[in-house]
Amino acid sequence: MNNSISRYVRQRSRGHILQNVRQAASTVSPLGWSTLIAAMLTAALFVAWQWVEMLACAIVFAVTFTTAVVLSFGNTALEATLDVASTRAHIGQTVNVQAVVSNPNTRPTASAAADLPITQSAVIPSDSTTMHKHFHVPSLVARQSTLITVQLCADRRAIITIGPLSVRRGDPFGLMRREQRLTESLTLYVHPQICVLHGRQSGIPRDFEGTPSRDVVDDDLDFHGLRQYEYGDDVRNVHWASTAKTGTLMLSRFVATRRSDSSLVLDTDMQGYTSADQFETAVSVFASIGVHWLTEHRTVFTQAGGLRARPRTPTEFLDACCGIKLSEHRTTDLAREAMHRSPRTSLLCFVISPAWSIDDVRRLAVATPMSAQCIIVQLSSTGERGVRMLPECALVTIGSLEDIPHISGVLQ
Repeated sequence: MNNSISRYVRQRSRGHILQNVRQAASTVSPLGWSTLIAAMLTAALFVAWQWVEMLACAIVFAVTFTTAVVLSFGNTALEATLDVASTRAHIGQTVNVQAVVSNPNTRPTASAAADLPITQSAVIPSDSTTMHKHFHVPSLVARQSTLITVQLCADRRAIITIGPLSVRRGDPFGLMRREQRLTESLTLYVHPQICVLHGRQSGIPRDFEGTPSRDVVDDDLDFHGLRQYEYGDDVRNVHWASTAKTGTLMLSRFVATRRSDSSLVLDTDMQGYTSADQFETAVSVFASIGVHWLTEHRTVFTQAGGLRARPRTPTEFLDACCGIKLSEHRTTDLAREAMHRSPRTSLLCFVISPAWSIDDVRRLAVATPMSAQCIIVQLSSTGERGVRMLPECALVTIGSLEDIPHISGVLQ
């Protein structure tokens, strides 16, 4: 029994010692290991060949390494919080990132260098960039804290990962490096620019699974109220019980229900857009239509490159739009993919690049079912604006995001 306890204690002690050794070894940088090995090697050469030059080199290397170890000492037992006023921003907005670094212990801490990485997504996945914000954390007495503010300019649509915040304590020679991670990372969504649309709800009327609208009609499924008969009204809608009671012809009124499952598809083919700004305009059009439909409480299925989502709220949809990127390969059958995800859709809207020819547009529209309305919004490379009613669909041509309100009637 006593032998087992002693063996257990020895194993725990050995494991604790090994852990401390590994932790200490991890603080030595590659340059530090090179300096230590150089000191040992030159010392060995002096012992073997009695070269005074080797002794001088060994002393320089050893003193440098020892000085680096001494300078890296210091209490860095810090805590920190990372916060932003809002995790969502619009293009052009300045975002203040606040880091509160505190000393929760009774002993003062040493000064340290803090590093805050900021990774910003790009339209092309390989172009994502990471920059580092470096700042100085002063020595803190017991229970003291310091506030550090970093300003970010949201200059384009992106998903920005902020953090994690870490502090680093080392020496001027770069031989020792002690790094401590203080926080987790935050995600900031920079929403695309959108244009507010106004209009009435659309969809297939008198559907059992339809969504009630704000309109009141004479013929539907959901009873709303009564009104007096007017010349030309359909007598099939006469409410005979109320007519007999009042002695006046009364007609039933209904809340209009419309099947409003909608599919919104964005063409993300890299070869179709002449510039990143043109693609950003397409994303803004895509986002504007999606937000408008979600505000009308529609069921919306969205598709844009790798994005396949059914957002519940406009904010959720805009968050997803922040991560839309260009694709290297063109999807030739956008309609089939959209109908596969939403076979009961009553309205399909495609936002496409200027590279699509009129024959491509017709083939895309023909692939949609006859029971669904089809609207195709195409960006114009010349800036022209117009609406063309084809037998298969409505083709809307726009030159910029500001053209959307002028053709909002077609989007209804």
